Amino acid sequence: MKEVFCIGELLIDFVAEKQGCNLSLASEFTKKAGGAPANVACAIAKLGGKSSFIGCVGDDPFGTFLLKVLEDEDVDISLAQRSETFTTLAFVSIDEDGERDFVFSRGADKELKYSPAIKKKFNKNIVHFGAATALLGGSLEEAYGRFLFDAITQEAFISFDPNYRADLWKNKTDIFIKKSMPFIEKSTLCKFSLEEAKLISGKENILDACEFFHEAGSQIITITLGSEGTFVSSQGHSNTIPSIMVKPVDTTGAGDAFIGCLLKQISTLDNIESAKSNPDLLFKMIAQANKAGAITTMNYGAIKSLPTQIQLDD
Repeated sequence: MKEVFCIGELLIDFVAEKQGCNLSLASEFTKKAGGAPANVACAIAKLGGKSSFIGCVGDDPFGTFLLKVLEDEDVDISLAQRSETFTTLAFVSIDEDGERDFVFSRGADKELKYSPAIKKKFNKNIVHFGAATALLGGSLEEAYGRFLFDAITQEAFISFDPNYRADLWKNKTDIFIKKSMPFIEKSTLCKFSLEEAKLISGKENILDACEFFHEAGSQIITITLGSEGTFVSSQGHSNTIPSIMVKPVDTTGAGDAFIGCLLKQISTLDNIESAKSNPDLLFKMIAQANKAGAITTMNYGAIKSLPTQIQLDD
């Protein structure tokens, strides 16, 4: 089994109680562990995979809490860093349909330093770039780019999820698109929401968007469509894989559960190239990943709601 290295933010989600339509109506919050790359690492570990988190949290009680959550989920935290900068916070409100309203208070996640000692650990393994904050500057962005180069030179399977957050990129979407492209060009697998696929490609049609991403260099394209499932395109084969029907209460972490489940399955393949060359196998893995995403929406809080393999099998 290959190890999956997840790089980026680990943060506190303060989730609003007595949900309203937006954060302006919220007055009470509950502390939850969050951050897309951390969620993916936990999703992989809860399904019996091998995952490692690379990111930075504050040397404060929140940072200690977050690392303990990952450790309790059997995620390797030996490569995580601590900083005197306060741990990053996100405030989240959820509407009646389970959709989220985000506001970030950025802190220690941007302080991640590049470590050349990690390079050899990537060799023939899987490296997932899925941080919402990684392209916003700070030493994290520099480290992100250097880790991408290391993953390429170590012949790693590279996965990229841009995790676009409108609150972080107000009036700067052109910069977001420009900074995302090198990762799309070098990634074996890219996971987009429909909004992200249209935004980055500049195409309204999903087939045109996939053609754009394939021409850029990405070999496997997945575009999550919420309750409608996932559109997947790879080496001339494409299909919409349906999801299972559930009543969502919180969509936080659904995309992370999806990509985590998919990467865990890929990590167990004897020949990792078959993820690209065997469309029937890929479609089957996407169907399983759709289940993981759907199950996650049935409870509040991303990490706590991530399914185990027994839940998926049932």
